[in-house]
Amino acid sequence: MAGTFGSFGIAMSGLRYSQVAIDVASNNVSNVGTEGYVRRRVVGESVASDANPGLWSRGTGIGDGVQVGGVNRMVDQLLDVRARKEHGTQSALNASLEIMNRIEAGLGEPGDKGINAALADFRASWQNLSNNPGNAAAREQVLASANTLVDTVRQQGSHLSSEESAVRQRLLVDVGEVNTLAADLAATNRSIAAAKLAGVEAGTLLDQRDRLAMSLSELTGGTATIRPDGGFDFAVGGVNLVTGRDAGTLDMVTGVNPDGTGDGNPVTFQITTSAGVTPLAGVAGSIGSQADAVDRVIPNYRAGLNDVITTLANEINTRHQGGFDLAGNPGGALFSFNPADPVGSLAVAITDGSLVAASSIAGGGLDGGNADLLATTSTVETSYQRLVAVFGTEVASAKRLAGNQAVLTAQIDNTRESLSGVSIDEEMVNLMAAQRSYEAASRVITTLDSVLDTLINRTGLVR
Repeated sequence: MAGTFGSFGIAMSGLRYSQVAIDVASNNVSNVGTEGYVRRRVVGESVASDANPGLWSRGTGIGDGVQVGGVNRMVDQLLDVRARKEHGTQSALNASLEIMNRIEAGLGEPGDKGINAALADFRASWQNLSNNPGNAAAREQVLASANTLVDTVRQQGSHLSSEESAVRQRLLVDVGEVNTLAADLAATNRSIAAAKLAGVEAGTLLDQRDRLAMSLSELTGGTATIRPDGGFDFAVGGVNLVTGRDAGTLDMVTGVNPDGTGDGNPVTFQITTSAGVTPLAGVAGSIGSQADAVDRVIPNYRAGLNDVITTLANEINTRHQGGFDLAGNPGGALFSFNPADPVGSLAVAITDGSLVAASSIAGGGLDGGNADLLATTSTVETSYQRLVAVFGTEVASAKRLAGNQAVLTAQIDNTRESLSGVSIDEEMVNLMAAQRSYEAASRVITTLDSVLDTLINRTGLVR
């Protein structure tokens, strides 16, 4: 639009655009600490003076100013997909490492509170008895050290059971959280579709959509796929949990009862939607690591510990039954246990120190030959040390994997942050640029006002 009055419209468009730029920069600064917020950038478009020129027309103007073409969220969809994948892997490794660290701490190895130390004290008590087989205190010390060994074994078994129970409870909580997040994502998808249909800015809804998808990826290792209407479909193990406005549920079929107890079966999952029920081959993310801990990590260590304790009890009982007590009678079993649960049922079978079979000679002689034999270490110590060492190696491996993954995840996050994160310095520059643009447009209006004042009020005056 040519002419003086047309220039007012151009200047006004500059004022409006600068005001939007100031508002966007102000909103970015205000949300600098908001989790999941993606910075915005206003996009300007030049307004042509001849929007639909004729074939032989000649424009007389140079343009009609500027208008807001949109407010863009500074995101890279491919980078976001990569970030969700890496966060899902990181969450799985962190969950596995956290569980293993707690188990390792409960072993008390190496240290003076673990089974290895209790076993060494047990052997030492037999050695003391072999030096003084007639001493009642030495005999009671053997029984006391045996009870200490039993208590230490049971404590470790109790720790494993407690950890297993805690992981099962966590599984129930996390599966419930997945279903809540899935329902929230479906509701957000509905809101995004409605906002786009109405032409309403949906940036805040898109931020919420991304946060929900990230949380679901961390819990399940699932993948999000963008829809034409701006929402996300979310799949777990290749099966859609969220499809547009509809959300299904993730269910544990076996492995964990509703009260958090185990049912003796491996943990399995399924997804239930309006279309039916689909079994899952497996779930990744932190839920997958928790299921692996319940199905493999804890049972494998418990099985190894049961083997060690079974060997220990049988070996000690055999040696003890080959000796003779203070009265010269053959020794009985020193330990009792249930073969179905050696760790949890191990107990000292005798309570009278005179029944301790320290002698290798029948007839009640004060001989310490059998006590000396019982003081000798065997393959039991080696087997237990190997069990602990193997588990320690698994913990170290999990720590390395989690550490390596953390470096990669941090790199992806830093790249995303450089694009989507709010920089106070950058926003200050944007604010100053918008301020100067606003002032310049205001100056144009002031100039035009002066020009019109001269034209209207002073032109033609005769002095």
